[in-house]
Amino acid sequence: MNDEHSSSVGSSDSAARWQALPAIDRRVAGVLVEKAKTVPDAYPMSLNAIRTATNQKSNRYPVMELEVEDIEESLERLRELGAAAEIQGGGRVSRYRHYMYEWLGVDKVELAVMAELLLRGPQTVGELRGRAARMEPIADVAALRPILQSLISKNLVLSLTPEGRGQIVTHNLYKPRELEKIRAEHSGGGQSHMAESEPRREATPVMQAASNPPASISGDTEMADRLNRLEQELAQVRQEVTELRQRFDMLGNMPRP
Repeated sequence: MNDEHSSSVGSSDSAARWQALPAIDRRVAGVLVEKAKTVPDAYPMSLNAIRTATNQKSNRYPVMELEVEDIEESLERLRELGAAAEIQGGGRVSRYRHYMYEWLGVDKVELAVMAELLLRGPQTVGELRGRAARMEPIADVAALRPILQSLISKNLVLSLTPEGRGQIVTHNLYKPRELEKIRAEHSGGGQSHMAESEPRREATPVMQAASNPPASISGDTEMADRLNRLEQELAQVRQEVTELRQRFDMLGNMPRP
């Protein structure tokens, strides 16, 4: 995936310039990274495409309803920080790109992990692996852990619960009050807040089985893991379908030569 590949060369060795961001700016930055990796043909992005992606209901927490003016103001703030830029293409529509490799001081896989955390906030390591792997190859949770350790050493990622099964992590780009609230929410080692707060959707048989395994299965760790993986794969397929639809929409809105 060629999300401005040359920008990532040596970026992990450069001096990072990152700082805490308001929620809207985190969403916009995450969207620019996500779409650069998943739909490179439609990147750099137009203002309307960014708005559509920030407001999409899949792979976002919380769901937002931002207006064009909100996106413009956010992009201006990100431009001032050196995290994004406006690109004048061959058509009349201005397009925007990110400078998140340099701004965060990360490599390609680290940026995929950061993008997912910016888009969804706190999540378990297993959830994060499945979501980030759609942008860059991450074979399993074991492969993700050294990436997380690198990001933790750069102070970009925080662990909200102890290491082990169900560990919850998040990014460190929150404003102080937000971070204090998030730490308090997870201080008891509870479940990810997305699982509690996301809108309910009709459960499929696979999801029902994963959430409420029968007594004969609940004690079988291997079977429970398989059911969890099936649920993650189903969610990933739904996300890929959504992105394909968005890709066609974006291509349809691109200026013709």
